[in-house]
Amino acid sequence: MSKIDFSKRIYPGITGGENIDWQSKLKEVNRLGIKEAAVFLERFNKQERDNLRRFLLESSIKRVPLVHLRSDTGKDEIQFFIDNFQTKYFNIHEDHFNLLNQWEGYWNKLYLEMDYNGEIDKNVKVGRIGGFCVDLAHFKSAIARGSEEAYYIFMRKNKIKFATNHLGGYSPETQRDLHVITDLKDFDYLTTLPNWVFGDTIAIEVDNSIEEQIKFREYLIKILNGRN
Repeated sequence: MSKIDFSKRIYPGITGGENIDWQSKLKEVNRLGIKEAAVFLERFNKQERDNLRRFLLESSIKRVPLVHLRSDTGKDEIQFFIDNFQTKYFNIHEDHFNLLNQWEGYWNKLYLEMDYNGEIDKNVKVGRIGGFCVDLAHFKSAIARGSEEAYYIFMRKNKIKFATNHLGGYSPETQRDLHVITDLKDFDYLTTLPNWVFGDTIAIEVDNSIEEQIKFREYLIKILNGRN
């Protein structure tokens, strides 16, 4: 098996829960001249998403490899990212399988992100869509807790495409994922995960600033390139 070069796979993420979050991150993106970043729409309503798309067009961003959808995202929004930012991957949650009809025509571009609460909706059939977007901290939490999601993923490791990932922190004390990183050791769990779970696009999903994410990325490349 050829060695993975993680420097070509890890991207910062434009995240947040309010407009000020994505606005401040886009200002950083422009100041730093960043050309590639993932976009997480999960916590933005339609008005904020409309504003974000408009400002993205005026930003230094040229490519958005991954977009995190939410339940009310329209097909027009998906097509916007494909047309303007060459987006290949759009991730959904388990409960979004109940909404697949609203994204008809784009199913092969959708990738499943699982939780770790031990409950999998009966409608979840990852074979109907493009494959997995494994949230690496969720996966570690599911393994640590012996949750059903870990088994679901393991049983499909040779059958389903593992295309993309979310990358956040992980607390071994609480067995939970972390969205605010206070110590680089919050990423050290990654060295315990198997190679097959890593996709070709890995999006940093934390609420820390873009500048901090760039520093995290340097550490992540170092530890991940050193493990394989």
